[in-house]
Amino acid sequence: MNINNELVVRIEKLSNLGTGIARVDGFVIFVENACPEDELKVKVTKVSKNYANAKIIEVIKPSPHRVEPFCALQKVCGACQLQFIDYDYQLELKRRMVEDAMRSIGGFDIDIHKTVSSPEIIAYRHKVQYPVSQTKVSRRILAGYYKPNTHEIVNIKHCPIQPRICDDIIEFIRIKCFDFGISGYNEKKHAGDLRHVVLRVSAATGMVLVTLVVNSKKVFPRLKDFCNEIFAEFKQVAGVCVNFNTKKTNVILSDETECVCGKDFVKEKILNKTFRIGANTFFQINPKSAENIFAYVKNYIKENFETPTVLDAYAGIATFGIIVSDVAQKVVSVEENTESIEKAREVLELNNIDNVELHNEDTAKFCKKTKRKFDVIILDPPRKGCSQESLNEVLRLSKGKIIYVSCNPATLARDLKYLCEQGCNIESVQPFDMFCHTYHVENVAVINVNRV
Repeated sequence: MNINNELVVRIEKLSNLGTGIARVDGFVIFVENACPEDELKVKVTKVSKNYANAKIIEVIKPSPHRVEPFCALQKVCGACQLQFIDYDYQLELKRRMVEDAMRSIGGFDIDIHKTVSSPEIIAYRHKVQYPVSQTKVSRRILAGYYKPNTHEIVNIKHCPIQPRICDDIIEFIRIKCFDFGISGYNEKKHAGDLRHVVLRVSAATGMVLVTLVVNSKKVFPRLKDFCNEIFAEFKQVAGVCVNFNTKKTNVILSDETECVCGKDFVKEKILNKTFRIGANTFFQINPKSAENIFAYVKNYIKENFETPTVLDAYAGIATFGIIVSDVAQKVVSVEENTESIEKAREVLELNNIDNVELHNEDTAKFCKKTKRKFDVIILDPPRKGCSQESLNEVLRLSKGKIIYVSCNPATLARDLKYLCEQGCNIESVQPFDMFCHTYHVENVAVINVNRV
C-alpha cells in the first residue's frame, strides 16, 4: 500500500479517537469523518508499518446513521468530530468504545450500560477557550478552534454547541481590539498581547465570566480600558479577568489571574447546591450532563449506605463532596490546586455545609499519611488517570467501595485492571455523554474492594 492509492473500503467501527476503521487484506486504515457501515472511496495520505491514514474522496453508500451536520464548519473546525452521525447512534458508539477499551486494555468481558444522553445537545458547552491570533496583511483578529492536527485557527463567528452570547462577546472582542491597540498572539514569535479568550457561562443564571489570557505580567492601561469596555457592553457579563501567561507553552491558563472589573466568578447550580466558578476553577463544561453524573453517584451512596464516611479525591472545588454531603456523615475532600480549595470553602459557606473537610494537598501524599478508613472513596482524576501509588493508598483506606469517575476509557481500563489484580472486582461501568458530538465519553465505575 502506498500514499495516494485510491481504495474502496467499508467502515467497520470507530477508533477511540473517533476515526473510522476499515481493513484491506487485514491492513488497518483510519479514515476521518467516517461512520460505521459507510462504503467509501478513499485516498491514502500516510502509510506506517501497521496502519494507514486516508481521506474520503466519495461516499459511495452512506451509513444509515450518517446525517447532515448542523454546523457548516464541522469538517474544518475539529471540535465536533461525530456531528455527522445521528445522536442516538453516537451514544451507542461511545458505549462500544468503552467496551473495546475494557476488553483490549483491561482484559474484561463485562456488559457496559447504555450511555446516558446529555439533556442538551446544542448550546450545551458552557466553557469556551478560543486561541487568538492576527493575520499578517489585514491584521484581522482571529479567534476560534484549531483545525485538526494543526495550530491554524478557524475563525468561528457562530458555534451552535455553545450559548449565543459567546459568539457576541467574541465578535465584540475581535472588532474592539483595534480601538484599544490590543494585538493578537503570534505563537511562533511569542509576540502580541491576547493569547486566548476564555468564557464561562452559567447554565443557572446565564451570566458570563470573561477571562483574557495575555502575554504580559501586568494589566497595562489600554488593556484595563478594554476590559471595562467589555464589561460595560454586556449586561450578562458578571466580570472580566486577566490571566497572565508569558511562557512558551500550550497550557492556556497560568496560576495568576487578576479581576479587573465586576466579579471574579459566576454562580452555577447543581442539584440545589450553589457553586462559584472562577477563571481557574475546574468545573464540567456541560452542567446539565454533569448533574446526571452527580445524581447517579449520590443516589448510589444513598441506596447502599447509611451516613457513610466519604473520601472525595482529586476533588477540584469539592463538587462531589458537596453534592453527597446530604447523605454522608463526613466527607473529606482532597485537592492540590489552591484556588479550587479556596472556592470550595466559599461554596461550603454559601450552602451552610459543615460536614465537609477540605485538604489542599496531593491525593497520594494525603492518603499516605492518613490513618482514617472510608466507607466510600470517590476518585475523579484527570485524563492521565491515577498512579499505582495512589491506587495502593486508596485500597489501604477503603472499607469496601470505590467510585471511579473518568473522562478517559483507556486509563480507566488500565487502572481497573490494576485494582482487579489486587483482588477487587468491577460492579458496574456507566457511560455518560458529557461532550456531545465528540469521541469523548465520561464513565462512572463502581468497584468492590477485596471481594473476588
